[in-house]
Amino acid sequence: MRTGGAVGDDVADLRARLRHVHWIGGGSGAGKSTVARRIAERYGLRLYRTDDVMAEHAARSSPERCPSLTAFKAMDMDERWLNRSPEVMLDTFHWYRGEAFDLIVEDLLRLPPGPGVVVEGFRLLPHLVAPLLAAPRRAVWLLPTPEFRRAAFVSRGTLWDIAARTSDPGRALDNLLVRDRMFTERLAGEVRRLGLPGIEVDTATTEAALTGRVATALGLGPDR
Repeated sequence: MRTGGAVGDDVADLRARLRHVHWIGGGSGAGKSTVARRIAERYGLRLYRTDDVMAEHAARSSPERCPSLTAFKAMDMDERWLNRSPEVMLDTFHWYRGEAFDLIVEDLLRLPPGPGVVVEGFRLLPHLVAPLLAAPRRAVWLLPTPEFRRAAFVSRGTLWDIAARTSDPGRALDNLLVRDRMFTERLAGEVRRLGLPGIEVDTATTEAALTGRVATALGLGPDR
């Protein structure tokens, strides 16, 4: 893990300095942003959304630091989403490989220690977050079923945002959904292996119920 070297601290020191951070990771379309916002408002926490800093982190990254990101940026939309299998898309996607995770940590270290922070996003890979946790209950991963993920994208009006920019939107969408399903399965396996909290999110899950389960998993108390 490159985090310690990037910010000049060992992992034990990072763990102490990040003890006020609550981490919400998970698959795309799982409701992470909504739940994190509700929890931040309810418990008076600062909100840090990793999606909001992706462009900035990409701009700050060199080819040596983020080789997969550099290769991805050189591809056109068909090369990204049509001409490769979902398996290759999964294994080579820069954020899924943890590239620039150290920049997330650097950002968090620059925030004031109080109030606490809730950080959310699919870039929070369990094996990268786990060494930074003062306690396992400082993190949780949301694991959406394929049905929930598709329904979430439809409700947001974003289902075709990427696929529509290719020469074969239907096949591109299929590739994306398969890749996202495999990513969620990979997260679920990591969470189980590391003994970290994970919550399956299906179409019967309400926003209020999910927020309550996440708050409890993070040790913040039941939803109110």
